[in-house]
Amino acid sequence: MLTVETRIKIPFLWGKDVFCKKNWSQVNFIVGPNGTGKTFLSEGIAKAFKSRGYSVSFLRSERTISPNQAGQDVDAMPVDPLFLLQNNEKIRLKIEKILSSVFGKTIRFEKQGDAFIPIVVNKLRNVEYGLHQRECHGLKEIITLLVFLYSENSSCLIIDEPELHLHPQFQQFFMNEIRTLSKQNPRRVFFLITHSPYFIDLRFAEDLLGVVVCHINSIPTYIDFLDAADKALIRRFLPRFNSYHKQFFFSDNQIFVEGYTDQQMLTYLLASFKNRENFAGTGIIDVGGKDELGVFLKVCSLLGTDCRIVTDLDSLFCGKLREVVFEDSRIALWLEKQREKQKAFFHSLFTMKKSGSTITLKMLVNRLEEYLIKVGECMSTLDVLGDKEIDEFAEKVHVLYNKYANPEGLDTFKTVVLIGIMRLKSRLADIFPVPLAKDLFTMINLANLIFAAFESVRVYILPNGCIEHYYTQSKVRYMPISAKDRLFHTELTHLIGASPARLQKEYPALVSILYRACLREV
Repeated sequence: MLTVETRIKIPFLWGKDVFCKKNWSQVNFIVGPNGTGKTFLSEGIAKAFKSRGYSVSFLRSERTISPNQAGQDVDAMPVDPLFLLQNNEKIRLKIEKILSSVFGKTIRFEKQGDAFIPIVVNKLRNVEYGLHQRECHGLKEIITLLVFLYSENSSCLIIDEPELHLHPQFQQFFMNEIRTLSKQNPRRVFFLITHSPYFIDLRFAEDLLGVVVCHINSIPTYIDFLDAADKALIRRFLPRFNSYHKQFFFSDNQIFVEGYTDQQMLTYLLASFKNRENFAGTGIIDVGGKDELGVFLKVCSLLGTDCRIVTDLDSLFCGKLREVVFEDSRIALWLEKQREKQKAFFHSLFTMKKSGSTITLKMLVNRLEEYLIKVGECMSTLDVLGDKEIDEFAEKVHVLYNKYANPEGLDTFKTVVLIGIMRLKSRLADIFPVPLAKDLFTMINLANLIFAAFESVRVYILPNGCIEHYYTQSKVRYMPISAKDRLFHTELTHLIGASPARLQKEYPALVSILYRACLREV
């Protein structure tokens, strides 16, 4: 880490707040939506580093650079990388070799009159021509970037939008070059102001310490410290962290879901919203599992970004997501606000000693699990009653008892039982023993309180179970679910053909959840 005390004020963006950061990575990323002050922030960073003796080059998005090399208080001048190459044969030969390899064409630089021009030789076609005449913007761009990267004139290089005109493979190539040079020269520091996921090159948990996230109308945020548990969690996750997932670095409006079926369903429903301009920039990202959802929530919480998650009901009973939610400091604050309002309810759930102490979300979920086990045991003793829906519920519980030695410990068991309770409610009260019947509505109230607690940290539980339970073209009541892919494609065909008004009407519960997740403020 590099220590450079940085204090930046931008009143018209942040009001009276002051951005303060002193520990920097060797490679840093300035990210966030358009219009959040990334360039202004970077100019302040340039000034701070220059004041500490760094020679700073700030390559702007219009490919100009300030004469004083720091980008402060002077007009920027156009960059001419070819002029810089004339007097540095070492860099020129290196760039010629690299570009010839990357583009599969021989590229050399020649002086023609007063100009210094790159010449492209296509031996296969037996043609030779000057780059400035016909070649793509991307090749010109990579030359400019490589000139400033390989130049030793600056110990601090800031590049605004390095992805301009570059194919993703060239973005990755340039990022790899930055990593290579940073290892060769530990004193050199890089800042990339980017909108491209291909530049968010996170190989180690510690690389997150170099990310600064800019926000609309609020101070930029960053991670200042990772404890051992955070590092271990992120380290296991990073190999699965792809370019698609990295969209959340560039918007505060991303919603994370577990799988592609959730992503498709919610994306179609999002497109059906009236006044869609209010939700511009919102995207639905599938991450591949509950554990991954937990990591995204953790990383977003550390970075100070507004993470939203829509997840299955079984997330209450297993997985990394619930662990991260349990540990979230916002949950404790939310429950503290509920203390007086829920005082009588908490007394009904716990002994006087426990209810008088601090109530945690983990305690509430554990209590719900105890209730669910009792209901499951009761359902397993029931014979056929002639009530189709109750008999179906009992059969699902019987199957789990017959298949597993200890079904009560399974998240599927608890989810099935909770779905049955939420669906059948008072009808179950008519067949249960009186003590358990009295507890049924306590269980429902407890489940709703837990849902609200999760929602206080922008985690939205699907109370019906999972996305398949909201399908209109097939009836899916309980987990586990077979033939998921077939059911999904039947539903997808319906989604594609339905009008926005029809989607709003047919999926009211999902629309409500998605709408709440899309809101910028809670």
